[in-house]
Amino acid sequence: MLLKPENGALPIPQAEREKDGGRDGETQALTASQKEIPSPLLRETPKEDLSARREEGAEDSALTPKGARTLAARALARRRAYRRLDRTVAELVQFLLVKDKKKSPITRSEMVKYVIGDLKDLFPEIIARAAEHLRYVFGFELKRFGRKHHTYILINKLKPLEEEEEEEEEEEDLGGDGPRLGLLIMILGLIYMKGNSARETQVWEMLRRLGVRPSKYHFLFGYPKRLIMEDFVQQRYLSYRQVPHTNPPECEFSWGPRSNLEISKMKVLGFVAKLHKKEPQHWPVQYREALADEADRARAKARAEASMRARARARARARASDRAGICPW
Repeated sequence: MLLKPENGALPIPQAEREKDGGRDGETQALTASQKEIPSPLLRETPKEDLSARREEGAEDSALTPKGARTLAARALARRRAYRRLDRTVAELVQFLLVKDKKKSPITRSEMVKYVIGDLKDLFPEIIARAAEHLRYVFGFELKRFGRKHHTYILINKLKPLEEEEEEEEEEEDLGGDGPRLGLLIMILGLIYMKGNSARETQVWEMLRRLGVRPSKYHFLFGYPKRLIMEDFVQQRYLSYRQVPHTNPPECEFSWGPRSNLEISKMKVLGFVAKLHKKEPQHWPVQYREALADEADRARAKARAEASMRARARARARARASDRAGICPW
C-alpha cells in the first residue's frame, strides 16, 4: 500500500519495508500482500481530491489565504506525483508486453534502466500494480522465477477473469480473445461503478491510464477506439448515445443489450472488487443492484427450464399417442 506523505512527495513504498518470513518487498508485492492497489476505476478526479483536502484543512482550522495556497500547492504536487506513478506503471505494462513477444526473460535491471529510472525505490509497488493490470486486463500472469537475478516471465492465462464453464460462449463471441474480453470487462466495470453510464471522455481517460491510447495501434487490440466503436458497439455489448442538453455535445456509453443478457453484474462487481482488494459489499448501491440482477437471472432461468420441461412432456405425450394409434393387427 502506498503511504501518502504530507509534503506532497512521491509515495513511500510500504511493501519494501515490510518483511514476512524472509521474503523481500518485491516478492510480497507479486504475491498480493498489499491491502490496496490503485486501479483506473473509481479514481478521484483532481477537482475531487482538492475539495477533499480543503475540507480536511477546514476541519483543523480556518484557512488563511497563505494557508489555502500552501494546501493547493501540496495537493497539486501530490496529484503530479501520482500521475507520474500511474504513467510509469502503464509504461512498464507495455514494456513487459513487448518484451514477451520475443519470449525472452525480463530482468529487474532492464525495467529500471528503460522504464522506472529514478523511481527504483518504488519498484515493489510499481511491479505489483503492473502485475494487476497484466492479469485482469491483458490476461497474463507475471511470474518471478530468478530470485538471484530478479528475472520475470509472462504466462498467458487466456482469460482475464476466472469465468465458469457456462461463460465460455461469451468469450467465443469475442473471438476467444482474453485481452479483448478483459478490455470489455474494464469498460463495463467503469460504466457500472459510474451509475450505469460513463462519458466517452471517461472511457478514453481510463484507457490512457492503462497505457493504451485510443487512436494509436496496439498490438493486442489493434486500434482500441475502432475496436470499441465498431466491434463492442455494433455487437451490442455497449450502447453509445449523445447526452441530451450538452453544449458542446457529449456522448456516453452504457451496457448494451447483449451485455445485459450474457454478463452478470455480480461478476463485473467482483472484478472491480478484486482490483481494489475489497469485498463487493463495499459498494452497497451496486451490490444491491447486482443481487437484484442475480435474482432476475435466476427467475428467468427457472422459467426457461420450466418451459423446456413442459415442451419435453408435450413431445413425449405426442409420441405416446402416435404409438398408441398404430395397431399391429
